[in-house]
Amino acid sequence: MKRIRFLLFAALLSGCAGGSRTFEPSNPLDVALGDPYVLLASDGHYYMYGTRDKEEGFSCYVSDDLADWKALGPVYRGNRPGSWTESDFWAPEVYERDGRYYLFFSANWRENPNNEAENFRIGVAVSDSPRGPFVELGDGPLFDPGYPTIDANVFFDDDGRCYLYYSRCCYKHPVESEISEWARRKGLFDTIEESWIYGVELEPDFSGIKGEPVLLLRPPVRMDDAQAEWESRSVTSGEVNRRWTEGSFLLKDKDTYYMMYSANFFGGANYAVGYATSDSPLGPFRKADNNPVLQRNTASGGTVTGTGHNSVTRSRDGRQLYCVYHGRTEATGNERVVFIDRMSIRDGRLTVDGPTTRE
Repeated sequence: MKRIRFLLFAALLSGCAGGSRTFEPSNPLDVALGDPYVLLASDGHYYMYGTRDKEEGFSCYVSDDLADWKALGPVYRGNRPGSWTESDFWAPEVYERDGRYYLFFSANWRENPNNEAENFRIGVAVSDSPRGPFVELGDGPLFDPGYPTIDANVFFDDDGRCYLYYSRCCYKHPVESEISEWARRKGLFDTIEESWIYGVELEPDFSGIKGEPVLLLRPPVRMDDAQAEWESRSVTSGEVNRRWTEGSFLLKDKDTYYMMYSANFFGGANYAVGYATSDSPLGPFRKADNNPVLQRNTASGGTVTGTGHNSVTRSRDGRQLYCVYHGRTEATGNERVVFIDRMSIRDGRLTVDGPTTRE
């Protein structure tokens, strides 16, 4: 197991009340969330949002150091009169724009004439504070592509344009591939459903999208694809008849766009993170040869499994990147808890120093 102590140096806290201090974050953090997202707001605080089972909305945590987090309570509530949302509130991300804060999230849409079991769409809510309360921008989802969508991520490019990335759900999306043929031959599954990542430009006021979404990432089609083994583990292990490409997060370094993404069953041990690169925010993206960059560590004596759906935040001076993600340990069982580990991009190669734990 990797057991390390890493320090967030005084530069992390430049400009904070109380002066320079040194911190030792202990993974996992004492925060039970899935799909964690951390915002470094203009007020100098870090804010964390995430998915909590059976919560009709989202809560928030605040920290000065990425190590010690204080619960602030609910910041957005759905499933209320006048809301388009109904249930299953997932994957919140909050962005600061022109002095206001915009919450992007997924939820089941009340409008469901065909009684679909998965009716997710992406919505936007706004607040004058990262602490909420957030109020929905409109009386419906951001857009309706005709299939369920989750895991919204927004990227603001240097030219002022902004882009939305999301996942089409696996639900009712069977895909033929060499992996699906293999699963049938083995008697594991008759069909394999897949989730795919799309990107599309956003209207500047977040009122909708511009143009049609573009397919950016999907699971490998061929068994001899270098990514096929790690992205297909939930199928090849007989766990479930789905392959996921979800939880995207886009960042830019120099002139290269890096899209981090998660594969395999989010509720299982094989959930893992890879990345792909492009010269354009809408692709084409090329998956990296050092994938996965984050995965279970039990093969090396560790206790962490189910590592995935990450976001990225930075030290206050912008020099250090941190990968924020959820995982499970032997002690936490099926409960998802938050981890934060250092990550870096050097010579075009992205790496994450995790998963780590500390005794």
